[in-house]
Amino acid sequence: MSAVVLQPGAADPHPAYAALRQAGPIHWSEDFFGGAWVLTRHADAEQVLRDPRFSAARTGGWVRRGETQRREAGAFQRLFARALLFLDGQDHAALRRLMMAGFDGQAMAALRPWIEQRCTALMDALQAEQAAAPARPVDWIAGVARRLPAGVISRLLGLPAEDEPMLVGWSDEIAPFLGAADPAPELTRRAERALVAMAGYFRGHFARAPGAASPAPAGLLDRLLQAHRQGQAGLDDSVGLLAQATMLLFAGHETTRHLLGNAVQLLLTHPAQWQALRADPGLAPAAVREALRHQCPVQYSGRRVVTPLELHGQRLERGDGVIVLIGAANRDPERFERPDDFDIQLPRRASLAFGSGPHVCIGAALTRLEGEILLGQLARRWPHLTLARPETPDWVPDQPLYRGLRSLPLWLQGPPA
Repeated sequence: MSAVVLQPGAADPHPAYAALRQAGPIHWSEDFFGGAWVLTRHADAEQVLRDPRFSAARTGGWVRRGETQRREAGAFQRLFARALLFLDGQDHAALRRLMMAGFDGQAMAALRPWIEQRCTALMDALQAEQAAAPARPVDWIAGVARRLPAGVISRLLGLPAEDEPMLVGWSDEIAPFLGAADPAPELTRRAERALVAMAGYFRGHFARAPGAASPAPAGLLDRLLQAHRQGQAGLDDSVGLLAQATMLLFAGHETTRHLLGNAVQLLLTHPAQWQALRADPGLAPAAVREALRHQCPVQYSGRRVVTPLELHGQRLERGDGVIVLIGAANRDPERFERPDDFDIQLPRRASLAFGSGPHVCIGAALTRLEGEILLGQLARRWPHLTLARPETPDWVPDQPLYRGLRSLPLWLQGPPA
């Protein structure tokens, strides 16, 4: 075991990940939440994510350290600690079964035509923008990657389309706080204000909803409200109900937009892979899976040790933090052939992009569906798509939890003459 410095938020974390994998199976790092055990190998990562001796119910102590900081993050502790992501055992299982109805095969089939139309409309708008100013590149992140998942999750939840910009704005305020390994006080205050505003918005939505005797729910939020009225565990009070609503909106938007940016950036910086997708848009599902593995939108997941145990000769005590570096595990050479290559035609074993075990991402099928539809349309529509500034990727800074781009300037029909 060694103490390591990871420099969370580095522009390219993968060299540090590789060095850690080679140095040993387990490390102690002060760079995450005041100190935690760090695991980088796929087998260890999957074990921890599946093992009930490691708990996901851990937000309260990791949100902030120190009494003043904990007071500042009170809203996060009250809401996020009750969210599905941070529940264990039977409470988690019962709530997950209820919420999965919004993400099952029938729900995805019903959403597909709307997603296809939304992708087309967003690309039409982007093309019109390029035509209006042909000497200026268009921004894929602002024009498509941010807007598509916001629209999809709003549709799934049953929220008005005109509220999307406001919801995205709140999400943008929360992301830097949750994404930082050690967020500054100002990030905490801004994020808490956004979360309180978001919770107030959902409180108003629920207050306007029809009564318990109304017909079948129109969206997932209505389904949750009916379960709340029936006293469903995890939804039996207003805090639990608001916790699930805010978590669904934030998680459903933030990570998917990073996938939609990362996938296009990877394809255009690997011309052979872009050519393969252009020749066969049916490779879109493989392109999504490979982008998720190679540049995973969520780079790590945290757990707390429930009961003392030994791992690779180290004694882990109850309450110790454990960081599973998913971004590192997804390039473990013991798991993947040529792990640092981006290759959509190489058969790959499943990665940990969506986690594993009881807490595997509830929206995984929806995220894949959005990516597959969008990349398929992209390959058919703009075969000469080109990066405007390939040498300087604009990665989101200072958010080691997330791997994504702030902007992605593109020429839709190739650079202007």
